[in-house]
Amino acid sequence: MRPSGRDLSEMRAVSIETGFTKHAEGSCLIKMGDTHVLCTATIEDRVPPFIKGSGLGWVTAEYGMLPRATNTRMRREAASGKQGGRTVEIQRLIGRSLRAGVDRVALGERQITVDCDVLQADGGTRCASITGGWVALRLAVNKLMKTGDVISDPLVDPVAAVSCGIYAGQPVLDLDYPEDSEAGVDGNFIMTGSGKLIEVQMSAEGSVFSRDQMNQLMDLAEKGVGELVAAQKAATA
Repeated sequence: MRPSGRDLSEMRAVSIETGFTKHAEGSCLIKMGDTHVLCTATIEDRVPPFIKGSGLGWVTAEYGMLPRATNTRMRREAASGKQGGRTVEIQRLIGRSLRAGVDRVALGERQITVDCDVLQADGGTRCASITGGWVALRLAVNKLMKTGDVISDPLVDPVAAVSCGIYAGQPVLDLDYPEDSEAGVDGNFIMTGSGKLIEVQMSAEGSVFSRDQMNQLMDLAEKGVGELVAAQKAATA
């Protein structure tokens, strides 16, 4: 029995509220169970120096957690003067995941920055950030297309992410914190709407896993991502 009472292949309740902030070109509040992430997308008519003049666009991301997103208060990273290693790793993951679904030629020489701010954490914050980040990106690109700044749609495929793991000896979909903290195997699966893999992060936290178990987790991930992509499309229709 999972702590939440969910079936092994059951996702947490997912909701995506678009237009959550006033000023961003694209924004949403995504809730995956008790994990809540605010995602905003900002369009800028510039690109990093290493692609300037190439005609290619760029999508990047930043990630952060509010001090009381967790059970105990975390010190703001700004107070220490630098980002932690976990923060840097996650925001790089979000950026390269979202870029995998973008035709950078069609985007043109501009940058879209996706900010993911965790308001409340209960496991799977990076997966919620990627999934909500794509919604914010979709809304921002819609504005570019509406104004005629972009002619052909640069978003070639939705991008979503979900966690899977081995909990109490069983493969489970969409780990919440009680499961994540006790899982023998923990993984994050980032995929496109057409079922192609972008990145898989798998690690043995307390026990090793077999090829068969890996395949079981892949099957769960495909199911979960399919449900998330359906939610993304419904939110941006």
